[in-house]
Amino acid sequence: MAFGIKRDEIREWKGKIDHGEIAFLTHYWLDDRFPGSKTVTKVGCGDLEKLAAWGKKHGLKKEWIHHRIDGYSHFDLIGDRQKEILIKEGLQEHIWENKTGSLEK
Repeated sequence: MAFGIKRDEIREWKGKIDHGEIAFLTHYWLDDRFPGSKTVTKVGCGDLEKLAAWGKKHGLKKEWIHHRIDGYSHFDLIGDRQKEILIKEGLQEHIWENKTGSLEK
């Protein structure tokens, strides 16, 4: 279940994707399959080859791209890998830490 996303953030994320940029969107997210994770970062790009190359640079497989019919295909970053990649990308503002060390705003 996703929540805590502002419409402007979604519009900005989609706009970057539409222009072939690598775009990041972090929001609250709960899924029983990942009980220790409270956020997800969606990394998208309208150019799927560019997105796959970006993912490969971070050890992500092309097969892990969540393909969307609406054109907003993306990788989902969760947990430790999420934090590691956001730090490598210089996107510390997307990292939300609480006192237990899990990702949260």
